[in-house]
Amino acid sequence: MARTSRLSGLRSLAPHERRAAIAAELGIEPGDLGAFLDGGIDLEQADRMVEHAIGTIGIPVGVATNFVIDGREILVPMATEEPSVIAAASNVARMARPLGGFTTTTTGPIMQAQVQLLDVADVHAARARILEREAEVLELANAQDPRLVEHGGGARRVDVRIVEGERRVHLVVHLVVDVRDAMGANAVNTMAEATAPLLASIAQGRHLLRILTNKADLRLARARVAIRAEDIGGPQVVADMLEAGALAHDDPYRAATHNKGIMNGVTAVVLATGNDTRAVEAGAHAHAARDGRYRSLSTWERDADGNLAATLELPMPVGLVGGATRSHPAAQAAVRMTEVTTADELARIVVAVGLAQNVGAVRALSAEGIQRGHMGLHARNVAVSAGAAGDEVDALAARIVAAGAVRADVAERELAELRAGR
Repeated sequence: MARTSRLSGLRSLAPHERRAAIAAELGIEPGDLGAFLDGGIDLEQADRMVEHAIGTIGIPVGVATNFVIDGREILVPMATEEPSVIAAASNVARMARPLGGFTTTTTGPIMQAQVQLLDVADVHAARARILEREAEVLELANAQDPRLVEHGGGARRVDVRIVEGERRVHLVVHLVVDVRDAMGANAVNTMAEATAPLLASIAQGRHLLRILTNKADLRLARARVAIRAEDIGGPQVVADMLEAGALAHDDPYRAATHNKGIMNGVTAVVLATGNDTRAVEAGAHAHAARDGRYRSLSTWERDADGNLAATLELPMPVGLVGGATRSHPAAQAAVRMTEVTTADELARIVVAVGLAQNVGAVRALSAEGIQRGHMGLHARNVAVSAGAAGDEVDALAARIVAAGAVRADVAERELAELRAGR
């Protein structure tokens, strides 16, 4: 376990010095993080991963510090191109430390596959017939993945849904599967395809779609955190954050932006560890609309001591087995950094980071405004775009921030003046 995630001063270090500092805390060699130097894969590897490969695209990988999650010190890898995300998450994690950091729970690694059945004359009777033969269906499903069953997973039950649509009634069978440390798509899809002919025969119809649902509402992860009012800006900031949270609950326009802030943290960890960002995002936004109206994924309260009490719940279908998590060297290095050994542990980290990112964004909006910190960090990108190089980057960034105009035209003018003065 990392001795501490409370690493101050990383910003002032060079990248190789940061890797050395992180490796020292983890008790590993800096070379163990070497996969981050070149993105982890070359064109030959990329060609094996996707069709028609022509190259790769790099995304910066940073480390969120200060996290204490369920009593453990965690250094969190985050892959993102957006300035301020990693800094905001780290800052909130620092604020959370006095009251113990983040506490998380999960519901277990349960995924579902759907089998759509058509041309069924008696859908209610067909539902009963399928449930009568549940044991037979489960036996066939589990025969597709004996290794998963050996590891304690496998198909657990069959649910049959009659979905009343606008133009027809749908009969949909769900295979409920414990996928253990896998994300689970391949396992449940294989089971769905294998059992579909049997299910169609029982229903006296035909099968069509046989695929998992990304509405992974049986695989939830939850996080909560309490932060003292004095550590987050005072009682008024807490009160204003509650008002902001209320708007996100009531107004879909605000909820979309509020939840995007959560996903800034979630997606960065999911991507860094080689998991499926699209599946996680689809499940999260479906969860936000589970009562028929799109709402905030997080909740905001003030506890009996006046602390901000924030909670987050969302589906978290991440894994450590299969896919890029096992085949991508940089993803492997990211997983090593987290020191997790199960998909459950990774899910807990992801949801805690999502909550931290959300708290950071809403705190900024409720205090100094989002642009102050964001544009300060964005200034380096603007400086590089204007042509700054080497030590000019920080000097130019400081000048355009001081001028209060983090824009390309201002950066170009300030760069010319900076060079003229040398």
